[in-house]
Amino acid sequence: MQTDAHQENASFWVPLFVVVLGAFAAILNNSSVNVAIPKMMSIFGANTDEIQWVLTAYMLTSGVVIPVTGFLGDYLGSRRLYIIALGVFTAGSFLCSISLGLNTMIAARVVQGIGGGVIMPVSMAIIYKIVPRQKIGMALGVWGVSAVAAPAVGPTLGGYVIDHLSWRFLFTMNIPVGVLGLILALLLLPGGDRQPDRKPDFWGFALSTGGCFALLLALSEAHKDGWGSQFIVTLLATGFAALILFVLVELNIEQPMLELRTLKNPVFSLSILAASLNTMGLFGGVFLMPLFTQNLMGLTPMQTGLLLMPSAIATALTMPVAGFLFDRLGAVVPGVVGLSIAALGTWELHNLSLATSYRHIQMIMVVRALGIGLAMMPITTAGMNTVSRALVGQASALSNVCRQIAASFGIALLTSILQQRQYFHSVRLAEAVTFSSPLAHGVLQEIALLLGGGFPGNQRALTVIYGLTQREAFVRAIDDTFMVAAVFVAVAVPMVMFLHSSHKARREPPRPPGPPKAADVPAGVSGPSLPAGAGSGARL
Repeated sequence: MQTDAHQENASFWVPLFVVVLGAFAAILNNSSVNVAIPKMMSIFGANTDEIQWVLTAYMLTSGVVIPVTGFLGDYLGSRRLYIIALGVFTAGSFLCSISLGLNTMIAARVVQGIGGGVIMPVSMAIIYKIVPRQKIGMALGVWGVSAVAAPAVGPTLGGYVIDHLSWRFLFTMNIPVGVLGLILALLLLPGGDRQPDRKPDFWGFALSTGGCFALLLALSEAHKDGWGSQFIVTLLATGFAALILFVLVELNIEQPMLELRTLKNPVFSLSILAASLNTMGLFGGVFLMPLFTQNLMGLTPMQTGLLLMPSAIATALTMPVAGFLFDRLGAVVPGVVGLSIAALGTWELHNLSLATSYRHIQMIMVVRALGIGLAMMPITTAGMNTVSRALVGQASALSNVCRQIAASFGIALLTSILQQRQYFHSVRLAEAVTFSSPLAHGVLQEIALLLGGGFPGNQRALTVIYGLTQREAFVRAIDDTFMVAAVFVAVAVPMVMFLHSSHKARREPPRPPGPPKAADVPAGVSGPSLPAGAGSGARL
């Protein structure tokens, strides 16, 4: 086949750079927009609930389109789908940059989310098609740099743009990058992988779209409405029901949108589960650290981004090393060592206090980032290397949607835990903040005298102490939540020990284009006897 010839004889680094460019732009934009929310809130005259839809619209849309990327990649070809996705993302960025109101901004973010959601899984599918199997670890290590570095660079870049330029530039800067990416993709990416005989799975599309939308919306809104509210319960029930029907439909049709039988492969399933747990722990740090640095330490978004920058650099330097180790040792050694370091680093963050220094936090985050960078790529690749080449696009979509849901579920769960623990510590600390408490009596009397004495002074003293106890309760709640995030990562460690798949996959013979058959699905046996295919990774 033409693709195989290109893979064996031509350098894959240039086309790899093309797909890295698109992935980096999509992730960087989404992470940098977060810091522009207060500015947009003021300009559009929106309240907190309304402005959050600028973020939610992108998240929901990108999550909903992921399942269909496997079918579209087979039907249109990975190269063509990547070009369309990057074009849609660039067009959405332009629409965002000229938005004059909240509604038009949300609509533009939906357009942007369609392109951004497709870019990640299809770019991974392209990598597996252009890179020789014996070098896939190194290539994925380079690709993974974009997925990890962009979220850390985003707040710093966004803070600088908000402080010195216009918020519109956050979207405008995507346009030249997108145009350059389109030109390079047209010139440099290989084609020839279309399966025009694939039949569309309308029921699968409708059920997966509806189920993912309901589930992701419930997870994103649960912290505001409460897990027991009728709205959230209805969304969760609808989402799970739709996804159960989706599974039944996909297992009983000849050409499913997603080949769920790949989950019979234990290595593939374990890699998705381990990577999902790791993602929940990773997003725990991404979500909790800005709360601590900005709400408690008083840092600006840009200063928070600078605090996280060394950890992003550490991960960027480690991921190619992880790829090198995977190509030679497999997934178990770098995966176990990396996850252990990441779990210990995340656990250490539960000791944060108001007296913790800026440099100490940076050091812990760097150690944690080294572990994440060492483990993420080998875990994903170990499973994907056991999936046949015919299922590249579908495996990519399946793994990505699992991680998207895991990230949303992790943030929702950690938010709920944070709120509950803050209330718990608040009540416990408030018990000591009364004039009748021997422990606090002396301190309150001193503050009351400084504030003027008498009844007004007493009341102001109580107010001051109450504010301090609320800050301390928030610190302790964040510490408790970091402990839970560390558990997520630690639970994945024993799973990685079973990822003994062949990291040097055999060359798979060429096959004529056409829809995958049930016989192409691995029967759940790991090791060298499996077909040496490819898959795709996830939003690292």
